[in-house]
Amino acid sequence: MKVSVVTLFPELFTEFLEASILGRARREGRIEVELVQLRDYATDRHRSCDDQPYGGGPGMVLSPEPLARALDALDARNRWTVYLTPSGRLLDQRLVEECVERHSLVLIAGRYEGIDQRIVDLYVDDEVSIGDYVLSGGEVPAMVLIEAMSRLVSGVIRDESLQEESFVAGMVEYPHYTRPEEFAGMRVPDVLLSGHHAQIGRWRRAQSIAKTRQMRPELLDGIVDATEGDTER
Repeated sequence: MKVSVVTLFPELFTEFLEASILGRARREGRIEVELVQLRDYATDRHRSCDDQPYGGGPGMVLSPEPLARALDALDARNRWTVYLTPSGRLLDQRLVEECVERHSLVLIAGRYEGIDQRIVDLYVDDEVSIGDYVLSGGEVPAMVLIEAMSRLVSGVIRDESLQEESFVAGMVEYPHYTRPEEFAGMRVPDVLLSGHHAQIGRWRRAQSIAKTRQMRPELLDGIVDATEGDTER
């Protein structure tokens, strides 16, 4: 899988791309991440990439010319091009899966008030937001999408680990416990120490439903047979 990121601040990605699971996946050649400095495609001596918005208003807008040159150099018209913006559709696990299926993506990390709409009209296949709030730029959202996609690339994470993660079954994940059996006066639920896999499975599903109902109740609308199940402790 190959991902190219167009950004004014490629240095923000340096340590992120080297660490943990993503760093290993890159070293193994399972995912390639290319960082493209947008200023390299500016033509004036100041390497300017933004200008004032038509119609007035605060802030600056990323200019179309350097963006178009960068995107053409990346063959963006023949790749899946995503603009990270607060006005995009909300990123969820299903959308991450859709992006992974594209295999080759270009991510545009916006800055300031955004990018010229003509770039969106000419190049962008999808607009994606990581939440209903505003950040200084699209670099962090791009990292979120890259991290989420990398976990679904074959060989990066064991298949059995992926199957039990949050949102894979449409709900958030059940609680986890590890040693010691007692901590701060609280014990691990007895069912997890029983070795009875069927009971453990029922307990985990019940806990997942209960936590989803508490934290993300809207997710249960599409879940069939969302019963409490076995709540044995």
